[in-house]
Amino acid sequence: ELIDLKMIQCKRVVNEVLSTVDFVAPDDRVVFRTCEREQNRVVFQMGGMGAALLSDPDKIEKILSTLVKGTRIPVTCKIRILPSLEDTLSLVKRIERTGIAAIAVHGRKREERPQHPVSCEVIKAISDTLSIPVIANGGSHDHIQQYSDIEDFRQATAASSVMVARAAMWNPSIFLKEGLRPLEEVMQKYIRYAVQYDNHYTNTKYCLCQMLREQLESPQGRLLHAAQSSREICEAFGLGAFYEETTQELDAQQARLSAKTSEETGEPAEDTSGVIKMAIKFDRRAYPAQITPKMCLLEWCRREKLAQPVYETVQRPLDRLFSSIVTVAEQKYQSTLWDKSKKLAEQAAAIVCLRSQGLPEGRLGEESPSLHKRKREAPDQDPGGPRAQELAQPGDLCKKPFVALGSGEESPLEGW
Repeated sequence: ELIDLKMIQCKRVVNEVLSTVDFVAPDDRVVFRTCEREQNRVVFQMGGMGAALLSDPDKIEKILSTLVKGTRIPVTCKIRILPSLEDTLSLVKRIERTGIAAIAVHGRKREERPQHPVSCEVIKAISDTLSIPVIANGGSHDHIQQYSDIEDFRQATAASSVMVARAAMWNPSIFLKEGLRPLEEVMQKYIRYAVQYDNHYTNTKYCLCQMLREQLESPQGRLLHAAQSSREICEAFGLGAFYEETTQELDAQQARLSAKTSEETGEPAEDTSGVIKMAIKFDRRAYPAQITPKMCLLEWCRREKLAQPVYETVQRPLDRLFSSIVTVAEQKYQSTLWDKSKKLAEQAAAIVCLRSQGLPEGRLGEESPSLHKRKREAPDQDPGGPRAQELAQPGDLCKKPFVALGSGEESPLEGW
């Protein structure tokens, strides 16, 4: 479910490394990602926050009418029920007249929460009133525990079909006729998909927490709660080797694409021998508002009395992406992943340098104290003086190994 304004601001990008189509926000966050395999299955839900549109039926009608006239794909509408049955039936009739293909009905009022009973009788009244298909929703808590319950809920509401949300999030194998798969198997399969498609670790972590539910206080649940990256999530579920393998594949795929681009554009092959490389992208959300890897690297160079970092950035003509090399103490560092802006490419290069040296890069929870506590120095103050040396204690170092995302020999795309 996405807010329409976010999508309007996005740029459509074909991601050749992941074989996906990405919709990327101005801050370089991937708002929506899809792939060919789900082309005929994906349902894209957008609109106001929650049930906000219920109080503005004129706007509902205008939105739906515009969508129906402006697209060839099926347009559907999902609503909650209103306080009275009469008002609810009046609204759905008005919605039906817009020409939509179907309507989904969550059988709870706007203010009701999952613990409140779903109103099967109201959904049934809507099903009996309309001629278009009605999709029943809201039965996860009380009605749907296994596959056969889906049909029972459909019959209780006289609906054409059923939309399953929370029960599917708890265990996606709810849709298997032969019964639920063990949760551990389902979670591992989900993690493989998440790594394969470079899902942001915070979203992956959220979904896994929803699956664990009452097991969140188990040893594995505590490991998941502490995880701060996709790699750490994989390690918590015994998939560290898989994550390592995907790194090699992603690097190889990126290298092939870069080489192909150089051939097509006639760019000379650059001699990058001696350059330390990692497949890294800078994610602004992982850092405090006032802290960046470039700041951390500059601070470290000052403490060590090194020349400040020098960044060399190039833009690839074919897709206008950027790559940067940073030189520190006569050693060059570079990310193998191209970025959408010069600033992002420089931040990625700085991360490669910091991680190679085992230095903190300013991420949430691991930033260097000196960046927060250090006062502005007087012009004649030695940046490598006693105070700076005091801040650069061994405890400040963070030697977390880094592995990028990709796909290994065992493809998570196979299977159910």
